[in-house]
Amino acid sequence: MGKGPLSGVRVVELAGIGPGPFAAMLLADLGADVIRVDRASAALGDRATGGTDFTNRGKRSIAIDLKSDAGRDVVLRMVERADVLVEGFRPGVTERLGLGPDACLERNPRLVYGRMTGWGQDGPLAQSAGHDIGYIAITGALHAIGRADGPPQVPMNLLGDFAGGSMYLVVGVLAALLESKVSGKGQVVDAAIVDGVAHLSTFIHGFLAGGLWRDERGVNMLDTGAPWYDVYETADGKYVGVGAIEPQFYAQLLAGLGLDGEDLPSQHDRARWGELRDRFAARFKERTRDEWAAVFLPGDACVAPVLSLVEAAEHPFNAQRDVFVEKDGHRQPAPAPRFSRTPGDTDGRPVLPGGQSRDVLADLGFADADDLLASGAVVQAGG
Repeated sequence: MGKGPLSGVRVVELAGIGPGPFAAMLLADLGADVIRVDRASAALGDRATGGTDFTNRGKRSIAIDLKSDAGRDVVLRMVERADVLVEGFRPGVTERLGLGPDACLERNPRLVYGRMTGWGQDGPLAQSAGHDIGYIAITGALHAIGRADGPPQVPMNLLGDFAGGSMYLVVGVLAALLESKVSGKGQVVDAAIVDGVAHLSTFIHGFLAGGLWRDERGVNMLDTGAPWYDVYETADGKYVGVGAIEPQFYAQLLAGLGLDGEDLPSQHDRARWGELRDRFAARFKERTRDEWAAVFLPGDACVAPVLSLVEAAEHPFNAQRDVFVEKDGHRQPAPAPRFSRTPGDTDGRPVLPGGQSRDVLADLGFADADDLLASGAVVQAGG
Protein backbone atom coordinates (compact mmCIF):
# COMPACT_ATOMS: atom_id res chain seq x y z
CA MET A 1 0.00 0.00 0.00
CA GLY A 2 1.58 3.24 -1.15
CA LYS A 3 1.66 6.81 0.01
CA GLY A 4 1.05 8.56 -3.31
CA PRO A 5 -2.01 10.50 -4.55
CA LEU A 6 -4.03 7.29 -4.89
CA SER A 7 -3.46 6.23 -1.29
CA GLY A 8 -6.73 4.79 0.02
CA VAL A 9 -7.83 3.51 -3.40
CA ARG A 10 -8.14 -0.28 -3.53
CA VAL A 11 -7.68 -2.10 -6.84
CA VAL A 12 -8.39 -5.75 -7.59
CA GLU A 13 -6.31 -6.94 -10.54
CA LEU A 14 -7.20 -10.20 -12.26
CA ALA A 15 -3.75 -11.45 -13.28
CA GLY A 16 -2.90 -11.34 -16.96
CA ILE A 17 0.04 -10.37 -19.13
CA GLY A 18 1.40 -7.16 -20.63
CA PRO A 19 -0.72 -4.00 -20.60
CA GLY A 20 -3.11 -4.99 -17.79
CA PRO A 21 -0.37 -5.67 -15.22
CA PHE A 22 1.48 -2.50 -16.28
CA ALA A 23 -1.65 -0.40 -15.77
CA ALA A 24 -2.11 -1.92 -12.32
CA MET A 25 1.58 -1.29 -11.56
CA LEU A 26 1.14 2.37 -12.44
CA LEU A 27 -1.81 2.61 -10.07
CA ALA A 28 0.33 0.95 -7.37
CA ASP A 29 3.21 3.35 -8.05
CA LEU A 30 0.75 6.18 -7.45
CA GLY A 31 -0.22 4.78 -4.06
CA ALA A 32 -3.18 2.50 -4.73
CA ASP A 33 -3.48 -0.75 -2.79
CA VAL A 34 -3.36 -3.22 -5.66
CA ILE A 35 -4.34 -6.80 -4.85
CA ARG A 36 -3.41 -9.10 -7.71
CA VAL A 37 -5.55 -12.22 -8.07
CA ASP A 38 -3.26 -14.95 -9.39
CA ARG A 39 -4.22 -18.45 -10.41
CA ALA A 40 -3.98 -21.00 -7.62
CA SER A 41 -1.55 -23.04 -9.74
CA ALA A 42 0.86 -20.09 -9.95
CA ALA A 43 1.47 -20.29 -6.20
CA LEU A 44 2.52 -23.94 -6.30
CA GLY A 45 5.89 -25.57 -6.90
CA ASP A 46 8.73 -24.05 -8.88
CA ARG A 47 6.46 -21.54 -10.60
CA ALA A 48 5.94 -19.63 -7.36
CA THR A 49 8.66 -17.05 -7.94
CA GLY A 50 8.47 -13.30 -8.15
CA GLY A 51 11.31 -13.09 -10.68
CA THR A 52 12.09 -9.78 -12.32
CA ASP A 53 8.71 -8.89 -13.82
CA PHE A 54 8.76 -5.33 -12.52
CA THR A 55 5.18 -4.73 -13.70
CA ASN A 56 4.17 -6.75 -10.64
CA ARG A 57 5.97 -4.47 -8.23
CA GLY A 58 4.27 -2.76 -5.31
CA LYS A 59 1.29 -5.11 -5.24
CA ARG A 60 -0.01 -7.87 -2.99
CA SER A 61 -0.97 -11.23 -4.42
CA ILE A 62 -3.66 -13.69 -3.47
CA ALA A 63 -3.84 -16.98 -5.37
CA ILE A 64 -7.41 -18.17 -6.00
CA ASP A 65 -9.01 -21.08 -7.81
CA LEU A 66 -11.38 -19.11 -10.02
CA LYS A 67 -13.03 -22.28 -11.32
CA SER A 68 -14.40 -23.12 -7.90
CA ASP A 69 -17.57 -21.58 -6.48
CA ALA A 70 -15.76 -20.69 -3.27
CA GLY A 71 -12.94 -19.04 -5.24
CA ARG A 72 -15.29 -16.93 -7.33
CA ASP A 73 -17.11 -15.88 -4.19
CA VAL A 74 -13.83 -14.74 -2.64
CA VAL A 75 -13.23 -12.42 -5.60
CA LEU A 76 -16.76 -11.02 -5.41
CA ARG A 77 -16.31 -10.39 -1.71
CA MET A 78 -13.07 -8.58 -2.52
CA VAL A 79 -14.94 -6.52 -5.12
CA GLU A 80 -17.36 -5.37 -2.42
CA ARG A 81 -14.40 -3.69 -0.68
CA ALA A 82 -12.72 -2.36 -3.84
CA ASP A 83 -12.85 0.85 -5.85
CA VAL A 84 -11.48 -0.58 -9.09
CA LEU A 85 -11.21 -3.93 -10.85
CA VAL A 86 -8.77 -4.39 -13.74
CA GLU A 87 -8.88 -7.35 -16.14
CA GLY A 88 -7.26 -8.10 -19.48
CA PHE A 89 -8.96 -11.26 -20.74
CA ARG A 90 -10.65 -11.77 -24.10
CA PRO A 91 -14.22 -10.46 -24.19
CA GLY A 92 -16.62 -12.77 -22.40
CA VAL A 93 -14.06 -14.64 -20.28
CA THR A 94 -14.84 -12.92 -16.99
CA GLU A 95 -18.55 -13.30 -17.70
CA ARG A 96 -18.08 -17.05 -18.07
CA LEU A 97 -16.16 -17.07 -14.79
CA GLY A 98 -19.05 -15.32 -13.08
CA LEU A 99 -16.90 -12.21 -12.56
CA GLY A 100 -18.15 -10.00 -15.38
CA PRO A 101 -19.26 -6.38 -14.99
CA ASP A 102 -22.88 -7.22 -14.18
CA ALA A 103 -21.95 -9.61 -11.38
CA CYS A 104 -19.35 -7.26 -9.92
CA LEU A 105 -21.42 -4.08 -10.16
CA GLU A 106 -24.32 -5.90 -8.51
CA ARG A 107 -22.04 -6.50 -5.53
CA ASN A 108 -20.57 -2.98 -5.64
CA PRO A 109 -22.49 -0.36 -7.67
CA ARG A 110 -19.66 2.17 -7.21
CA LEU A 111 -17.03 -0.11 -8.76
CA VAL A 112 -14.97 1.08 -11.74
CA TYR A 113 -14.54 -2.01 -13.91
CA GLY A 114 -11.51 -1.55 -16.19
CA ARG A 115 -11.22 -3.83 -19.22
CA MET A 116 -8.04 -4.09 -21.32
CA THR A 117 -8.15 -5.71 -24.77
CA GLY A 118 -6.44 -5.29 -28.10
CA TRP A 119 -9.45 -5.10 -30.40
CA GLY A 120 -12.16 -3.94 -27.97
CA GLN A 121 -15.13 -5.64 -26.36
CA ASP A 122 -17.11 -5.86 -29.61
CA GLY A 123 -16.61 -5.76 -33.35
CA PRO A 124 -15.49 -8.32 -35.95
CA LEU A 125 -12.05 -8.88 -34.40
CA ALA A 126 -13.09 -8.91 -30.74
CA GLN A 127 -12.54 -12.65 -30.34
CA SER A 128 -9.34 -12.80 -32.39
CA ALA A 129 -5.95 -13.31 -30.81
CA GLY A 130 -3.52 -10.46 -31.22
CA HIS A 131 -0.35 -8.73 -30.13
CA ASP A 132 1.01 -5.21 -30.19
CA ILE A 133 2.36 -5.47 -33.73
CA GLY A 134 -1.06 -6.30 -35.15
CA TYR A 135 -2.83 -3.53 -33.27
CA ILE A 136 -0.43 -0.84 -34.44
CA ALA A 137 -0.49 -2.30 -37.96
CA ILE A 138 -4.24 -1.96 -38.36
CA THR A 139 -4.30 1.62 -37.06
CA GLY A 140 -1.79 2.90 -39.62
CA ALA A 141 0.87 3.67 -37.03
CA LEU A 142 3.22 0.84 -38.02
CA HIS A 143 3.11 1.83 -41.68
CA ALA A 144 4.33 5.30 -40.78
CA ILE A 145 7.41 4.18 -38.82
CA GLY A 146 10.60 3.56 -40.78
CA ARG A 147 12.70 4.88 -43.62
CA ALA A 148 11.52 5.69 -47.11
CA ASP A 149 13.60 2.94 -48.67
CA GLY A 150 12.81 0.23 -46.14
CA PRO A 151 10.01 -1.74 -44.49
CA PRO A 152 8.02 -0.59 -41.45
CA GLN A 153 10.10 -0.70 -38.27
CA VAL A 154 8.69 -2.33 -35.13
CA PRO A 155 8.93 -0.04 -32.06
CA MET A 156 9.11 -2.99 -29.63
CA ASN A 157 5.73 -3.21 -27.88
CA LEU A 158 5.83 0.24 -26.35
CA LEU A 159 3.46 1.99 -28.74
CA GLY A 160 0.57 -0.47 -28.66
CA ASP A 161 0.57 -2.42 -25.41
CA PHE A 162 1.72 0.28 -23.06
CA ALA A 163 1.06 3.68 -24.68
CA GLY A 164 -2.14 2.86 -26.54
CA GLY A 165 -3.23 0.26 -24.00
CA SER A 166 -2.10 0.64 -20.39
CA MET A 167 -2.00 4.41 -20.29
CA TYR A 168 -5.49 4.76 -21.75
CA LEU A 169 -6.84 2.22 -19.29
CA VAL A 170 -5.34 4.21 -16.41
CA VAL A 171 -6.73 7.49 -17.76
CA GLY A 172 -10.14 5.90 -18.12
CA VAL A 173 -10.07 4.38 -14.64
CA LEU A 174 -9.03 7.67 -13.03
CA ALA A 175 -11.70 9.61 -14.95
CA ALA A 176 -14.36 7.10 -13.92
CA LEU A 177 -13.22 7.29 -10.31
CA LEU A 178 -13.61 11.07 -10.35
CA GLU A 179 -17.06 10.81 -11.91
CA SER A 180 -18.15 8.22 -9.37
CA LYS A 181 -17.45 10.69 -6.56
CA VAL A 182 -20.21 12.87 -8.04
CA SER A 183 -22.70 10.28 -9.27
CA GLY A 184 -22.12 7.58 -6.66
CA LYS A 185 -22.15 5.08 -9.51
CA GLY A 186 -19.46 2.93 -11.08
CA GLN A 187 -19.13 2.00 -14.73
CA VAL A 188 -17.21 -0.11 -17.22
CA VAL A 189 -14.08 1.30 -18.89
CA ASP A 190 -13.48 -0.36 -22.27
CA ALA A 191 -9.83 0.33 -23.13
CA ALA A 192 -8.85 -1.12 -26.51
CA ILE A 193 -5.30 -0.81 -27.80
CA VAL A 194 -6.53 -0.03 -31.33
CA ASP A 195 -8.56 2.89 -29.95
CA GLY A 196 -5.63 4.21 -27.96
CA VAL A 197 -3.06 3.99 -30.76
CA ALA A 198 -5.44 5.69 -33.20
CA HIS A 199 -6.04 8.44 -30.63
CA LEU A 200 -2.31 8.89 -30.09
CA SER A 201 -1.92 9.66 -33.80
CA THR A 202 -4.38 12.60 -33.71
CA PHE A 203 -1.55 15.11 -34.14
CA ILE A 204 -0.29 13.37 -37.29
CA HIS A 205 -3.82 13.04 -38.70
CA GLY A 206 -4.14 16.79 -38.31
CA PHE A 207 -1.00 17.27 -40.39
CA LEU A 208 -2.34 14.79 -42.94
CA ALA A 209 -5.67 16.61 -43.21
CA GLY A 210 -3.88 19.94 -43.58
CA GLY A 211 -1.65 18.76 -46.41
CA LEU A 212 1.45 18.91 -44.23
CA TRP A 213 2.03 15.15 -44.10
CA ARG A 214 2.33 12.66 -46.92
CA ASP A 215 0.85 9.20 -46.34
CA GLU A 216 4.24 7.69 -47.03
CA ARG A 217 6.99 6.40 -44.80
CA GLY A 218 10.20 8.33 -44.15
CA VAL A 219 9.48 11.46 -46.21
CA ASN A 220 8.04 13.78 -43.58
CA MET A 221 9.41 16.13 -40.97
CA LEU A 222 9.16 13.77 -37.98
CA ASP A 223 9.74 10.34 -39.53
CA THR A 224 13.43 10.63 -40.62
CA GLY A 225 12.46 12.39 -43.83
CA ALA A 226 14.05 15.65 -42.67
CA PRO A 227 17.86 15.60 -42.20
CA TRP A 228 17.52 17.69 -39.05
CA TYR A 229 15.22 15.11 -37.41
CA ASP A 230 17.09 11.84 -37.65
CA VAL A 231 19.82 9.68 -36.15
CA TYR A 232 23.45 9.78 -37.26
CA GLU A 233 26.28 7.31 -36.83
CA THR A 234 29.38 8.56 -35.05
CA ALA A 235 33.06 7.64 -35.30
CA ASP A 236 32.73 4.80 -32.79
CA GLY A 237 29.79 3.12 -34.51
CA LYS A 238 27.26 4.57 -32.09
CA TYR A 239 24.53 7.12 -32.75
CA VAL A 240 23.19 10.54 -31.85
CA GLY A 241 19.60 11.69 -32.19
CA VAL A 242 18.96 15.09 -33.80
CA GLY A 243 15.69 17.00 -33.52
CA ALA A 244 16.56 20.61 -34.41
CA ILE A 245 13.21 21.72 -35.82
CA GLU A 246 12.92 25.38 -34.80
CA PRO A 247 15.23 27.85 -36.62
CA GLN A 248 17.02 28.96 -33.46
CA PHE A 249 17.75 25.35 -32.52
CA TYR A 250 18.78 24.53 -36.08
CA ALA A 251 21.25 27.41 -35.95
CA GLN A 252 22.81 25.93 -32.83
CA LEU A 253 23.04 22.53 -34.53
CA LEU A 254 25.00 24.07 -37.38
CA ALA A 255 27.22 25.95 -34.95
CA GLY A 256 27.97 22.81 -32.94
CA LEU A 257 28.82 20.93 -36.11
CA GLY A 258 31.04 23.78 -37.29
CA LEU A 259 28.90 24.21 -40.38
CA ASP A 260 27.34 27.58 -39.61
CA GLY A 261 29.68 29.47 -41.91
CA GLU A 262 29.46 27.07 -44.84
CA ASP A 263 27.34 27.17 -47.96
CA LEU A 264 24.48 24.79 -47.14
CA PRO A 265 21.03 24.18 -48.60
CA SER A 266 18.18 25.94 -46.82
CA GLN A 267 16.74 24.00 -43.88
CA HIS A 268 13.35 23.54 -45.55
CA ASP A 269 14.50 22.99 -49.14
CA ARG A 270 13.11 19.46 -49.54
CA ALA A 271 14.67 19.06 -52.94
CA ARG A 272 18.14 19.31 -51.33
CA TRP A 273 17.49 17.40 -48.12
CA GLY A 274 19.64 14.55 -49.40
CA GLU A 275 22.61 16.86 -49.86
CA LEU A 276 22.14 18.34 -46.40
CA ARG A 277 21.88 14.88 -44.85
CA ASP A 278 25.16 13.84 -46.44
CA ARG A 279 26.91 16.89 -44.96
CA PHE A 280 25.56 16.14 -41.50
CA ALA A 281 26.43 12.45 -41.75
CA ALA A 282 30.02 13.17 -42.77
CA ARG A 283 30.54 15.61 -39.93
CA PHE A 284 29.04 13.35 -37.24
CA LYS A 285 31.38 10.55 -38.34
CA GLU A 286 34.36 12.70 -37.36
CA ARG A 287 33.84 12.29 -33.59
CA THR A 288 32.54 9.69 -31.17
CA ARG A 289 29.05 9.74 -29.75
CA ASP A 290 30.17 10.94 -26.34
CA GLU A 291 32.40 13.63 -27.85
CA TRP A 292 29.38 15.01 -29.69
CA ALA A 293 27.30 14.75 -26.51
CA ALA A 294 29.89 16.92 -24.76
CA VAL A 295 29.55 19.49 -27.56
CA PHE A 296 25.77 19.69 -27.50
CA LEU A 297 24.67 18.97 -23.90
CA PRO A 298 23.60 20.98 -22.10
CA GLY A 299 22.37 23.20 -24.89
CA ASP A 300 19.50 23.95 -27.26
CA ALA A 301 20.60 22.19 -30.45
CA CYS A 302 18.32 19.25 -29.59
CA VAL A 303 21.06 16.65 -30.02
CA ALA A 304 21.33 13.73 -27.61
CA PRO A 305 23.32 10.50 -27.44
CA VAL A 306 21.42 7.33 -28.35
CA LEU A 307 21.92 5.19 -25.25
CA SER A 308 21.34 1.49 -24.76
CA LEU A 309 18.96 0.38 -22.00
CA VAL A 310 21.90 -0.39 -19.71
CA GLU A 311 23.67 2.89 -20.53
CA ALA A 312 20.49 4.88 -19.89
CA ALA A 313 20.27 3.60 -16.32
CA GLU A 314 23.86 4.76 -15.72
CA HIS A 315 23.83 8.12 -17.50
CA PRO A 316 24.66 11.08 -15.21
CA PHE A 317 21.52 13.03 -16.13
CA ASN A 318 19.25 10.09 -15.34
CA ALA A 319 21.21 9.33 -12.17
CA GLN A 320 20.97 12.89 -10.87
CA ARG A 321 17.24 13.02 -11.53
CA ASP A 322 16.67 9.49 -10.18
CA VAL A 323 14.95 8.41 -13.38
CA PHE A 324 15.87 4.85 -12.41
CA VAL A 325 15.89 3.26 -8.96
CA GLU A 326 17.81 0.23 -7.74
CA LYS A 327 16.09 -2.43 -5.68
CA ASP A 328 17.64 -5.77 -4.73
CA GLY A 329 20.45 -5.22 -7.20
CA HIS A 330 18.16 -4.49 -10.17
CA ARG A 331 17.73 -1.10 -11.80
CA GLN A 332 14.23 -0.24 -12.97
CA PRO A 333 12.33 2.90 -13.98
CA ALA A 334 11.15 5.05 -11.09
CA PRO A 335 7.46 5.93 -10.65
CA ALA A 336 6.20 8.74 -12.88
CA PRO A 337 4.91 11.41 -12.99
CA ARG A 338 6.12 13.30 -9.91
CA PHE A 339 4.00 15.05 -7.31
CA SER A 340 5.00 17.93 -5.03
CA ARG A 341 2.93 16.91 -2.00
CA THR A 342 2.00 13.25 -2.41
CA PRO A 343 4.91 11.59 -4.20
CA GLY A 344 4.49 8.12 -5.62
CA ASP A 345 6.79 5.35 -4.51
CA THR A 346 7.62 1.71 -5.14
CA ASP A 347 9.33 -1.05 -3.24
CA GLY A 348 10.50 -2.29 -6.62
CA ARG A 349 9.94 -5.92 -5.75
CA PRO A 350 7.83 -8.09 -8.06
CA VAL A 351 5.00 -9.73 -6.15
CA LEU A 352 5.21 -13.46 -5.48
CA PRO A 353 2.05 -15.23 -6.78
CA GLY A 354 0.03 -16.08 -3.70
CA GLY A 355 2.70 -14.60 -1.47
CA GLN A 356 0.25 -12.53 0.57
CA SER A 357 -2.86 -14.71 0.42
CA ARG A 358 -3.20 -15.07 4.19
CA ASP A 359 -2.49 -11.39 4.81
CA VAL A 360 -5.01 -10.28 2.19
CA LEU A 361 -7.76 -12.47 3.67
CA ALA A 362 -6.99 -11.15 7.15
CA ASP A 363 -6.84 -7.53 5.99
CA LEU A 364 -10.21 -7.86 4.28
CA GLY A 365 -11.74 -9.40 7.36
CA PHE A 366 -12.49 -12.86 5.98
CA ALA A 367 -13.56 -14.85 9.05
CA ASP A 368 -13.44 -18.09 7.04
CA ALA A 369 -9.81 -17.60 5.89
CA ASP A 370 -8.60 -20.90 7.37
CA ASP A 371 -11.38 -22.83 5.66
CA LEU A 372 -10.66 -21.18 2.31
CA LEU A 373 -6.99 -22.07 2.57
CA ALA A 374 -7.70 -25.61 3.71
CA SER A 375 -10.10 -26.23 0.83
CA GLY A 376 -7.69 -24.98 -1.85
CA ALA A 377 -10.01 -22.23 -2.97
CA VAL A 378 -7.23 -19.89 -1.86
CA VAL A 379 -3.54 -20.87 -1.91
CA GLN A 380 -0.71 -19.38 0.09
CA ALA A 381 2.67 -19.65 -1.66
CA GLY A 382 5.02 -21.83 0.36
CA GLY A 383 2.16 -23.63 2.11
